[in-house]
Amino acid sequence: MEDQAVADIEQLQQDYLARIADADLAALEDIRIAALGKQGAITGLLKTLGAMSPEERQEQGPRINGAREAVTAAIAARKDALEGAALNERLAAEAIDLTLPVAPSPQGSVHPVAQVMDELAEIFADLGFAVATGPEIESGWYNFTALNMPETHPARAMHDTFYFPDTGPDGEPMLLRTHTSPVQIRTMMGQKPPIRIIAPGRTYRSDSDATHTPMFHQVEGLVIDKGITMAHLKWTLETFVRAFFERDDIVLRLRPSYFPFTEPSAEVDVGFTVEKGKRVIGGDPTGPNGGWMEILGSGMVNPKVIEHCGLDPDEWQGFAFGCGIDRLAMLKYGMDDLRAFFDGDLRWLKHYGFSSLDVPTLSGGVGA
Repeated sequence: MEDQAVADIEQLQQDYLARIADADLAALEDIRIAALGKQGAITGLLKTLGAMSPEERQEQGPRINGAREAVTAAIAARKDALEGAALNERLAAEAIDLTLPVAPSPQGSVHPVAQVMDELAEIFADLGFAVATGPEIESGWYNFTALNMPETHPARAMHDTFYFPDTGPDGEPMLLRTHTSPVQIRTMMGQKPPIRIIAPGRTYRSDSDATHTPMFHQVEGLVIDKGITMAHLKWTLETFVRAFFERDDIVLRLRPSYFPFTEPSAEVDVGFTVEKGKRVIGGDPTGPNGGWMEILGSGMVNPKVIEHCGLDPDEWQGFAFGCGIDRLAMLKYGMDDLRAFFDGDLRWLKHYGFSSLDVPTLSGGVGA
């Protein structure tokens, strides 16, 4: 009788192992339930152990548990093999084309003002200029007095300038700089000529409309050397404007003007033409679709300014110029409202912003 019971257990095990070897994933689950489920055949054998004598339990128990472990191991192995084969088949059918570009992920963009600053630095570096910086909170001496703007000058009025209640070591009031010209003063006082610098940065004036904001960006240039003339100034400005707007047919016009810190002084107009209803820098400004637009101010550095910086104006001469960086960005990239520069509108930034990889170079095209 015991021999029959042992044969039955071994036969049951062999039958399940044979069925497992040929089963797919769906059939494998049915076999597991039939053998090892609550009502399964092997589970039923385990339940009979309780009714056996100690001698029978010691004899049959290891065989029944051995059958359960063998069937369990066979089911797991078969399942792993079937799932591995299914995965390999899926991978073979779902080949990825690695030649396709990766889908772009959300990323920030470079603000047009920052882009234009980089372009200006690149252009003037090619002309031998260094970039100089200075504090945005200045004393009246650096911002006005040293630049030949006395206490009675209109720019010192409260409605034009943001003042602080403090005064500087020179006794003059502290203020948010109205231009980057104080950087020119600090440079002339801090280093010996020859000097070739540009001074880009934030400036502040009490003004706000579609083309003016209380805070804006400005770049100024300064050259101090021996034998400097207006011819050097005109050539520098022509080279800069043609490189910035990437056109060789740009014409400049210098008109006499007045600035306290330069003498003689000149407003600089750039020629433009109207193409397809849009104003484009370049072309024939005297033609039927042409005209002139003011873009910056310039002139020879006033001898009084040179004296204020401890230099001899009979030995050293120079020229200076300045223009709004925001205005340059508007002209080059077609923006018509200066206030949008500071709204922080993501839609505007996505439309007008630049990729961080778009590094301006003269060899690769400025602003490319």
